[in-house]
Amino acid sequence: MRLSRAFLPTLKETPAEAQIVSHRLMLRAGLIRQTAAGIYAWLPMGWRVLRNVMQIVREEQDRAGAQEILMPTIQPAELWRQSGRYDDYGKEMLRIRDRHDREMLYGPTNEEMVTDIFRAYAKSYRDLPRNLYHIQWKFRDEVRPRFGVMRGREFLMKDAYSFDLTKEGAQHSYRQMFVAYLRTFARMGLKAIPMQADTGPIGGSMSHEFIILAETGESQVYLHRALLDYDALRETPDYDSDLSHITDFWTRHYAATEEKHDPAAWEAIPEADRVSARGIEVGHIFYFGTKYSAAMGLSVQGPDGRPIVPEMGSYGIGVSRLVAALIEANHDAAGIIWPDTVAPWKAAILNLKQGDPACDRLCEALLAGLPDQAVYDDREERAGVKFADADLLGFPWQAIVGPRAAAAGRVELKRRASGERHEVSLEDALARIRGS
Repeated sequence: MRLSRAFLPTLKETPAEAQIVSHRLMLRAGLIRQTAAGIYAWLPMGWRVLRNVMQIVREEQDRAGAQEILMPTIQPAELWRQSGRYDDYGKEMLRIRDRHDREMLYGPTNEEMVTDIFRAYAKSYRDLPRNLYHIQWKFRDEVRPRFGVMRGREFLMKDAYSFDLTKEGAQHSYRQMFVAYLRTFARMGLKAIPMQADTGPIGGSMSHEFIILAETGESQVYLHRALLDYDALRETPDYDSDLSHITDFWTRHYAATEEKHDPAAWEAIPEADRVSARGIEVGHIFYFGTKYSAAMGLSVQGPDGRPIVPEMGSYGIGVSRLVAALIEANHDAAGIIWPDTVAPWKAAILNLKQGDPACDRLCEALLAGLPDQAVYDDREERAGVKFADADLLGFPWQAIVGPRAAAAGRVELKRRASGERHEVSLEDALARIRGS
């Protein structure tokens, strides 16, 4: 990608309406543009990050045995009446009537629709267990949308739904998603802490929300230091094995949001092991038994011929919200610092003397060696502008090409996160960037 041809509308000034770091930087870096209150268009660079986040989410859901489908955004009101939630959900639900005066809604979540889909095909106990997920846009009519995509009205969400024959099976499905979530956030370079939570309008008897730690987080959290040392990626579970030892580890150690904070339990922890931090919710999982399956008439024939009402759970990740959370956890005064796994491009190639044969030749070689992995800043701009934009946009690497080094066939390679710089050969620069 040549920056001179890119649709990348960066801003020098911070928009007045942006109140938090991620909103400011997403607007300044040209990731998004507001089209209405709480509704955003995703511009090319933002869309690339969003797709990278989606892909990690998708890979870990697949790895845990969930199967991807795609459900529509518009749902018939009748399904929600069957579950009893249509009149109870509140004004956050956007209600619609079509030209035939049929009552519809823009889905805020999909428990009813997925239950309807599953009951149409699942007839026998042999059809369970199953876990279905999709990544789809949702709409909740927030009374005061704010903080950019962190709390918008339209948002992209991964929601999964498990169906099991027994309570024990449903709890195993819950643990599978628990582990998959830990791995998902760890792959993005985020430290995620699961905390027991209320079930809210989803309902059910067991729930955890996943909080990532960030200095600019929206809520105060309290946790035992041992949780910070847990390495989710070093754990390589067989998802069909007993996973209770993993969830038990998190249950044994104190972790709570400010709303559920227990000062007495906190005082019982050795002072050296107490960690108070800020956090952002990025995922929420629920076990709710037969709340929806029973209400909507879902049953399958058991081994003895008797009907069984499946036990269910649901599991959400705020995919678009995650992009903002990543920025809240990874930024400095100069701009965004993307982790390697989600960065829109791995490197920015900065030509400090456009038109110099050696500089131009080396930049072209870097671009050719990094197909779809690098942005070449070939603009007729001062070096200071190029450096500032590269820092703002947050690419993990900056390959800086100036006349002196280029004459010797060398590149100054800067790591955005640490600021470290090394002058290396073209081959070494390509190898380091590709290997990150």
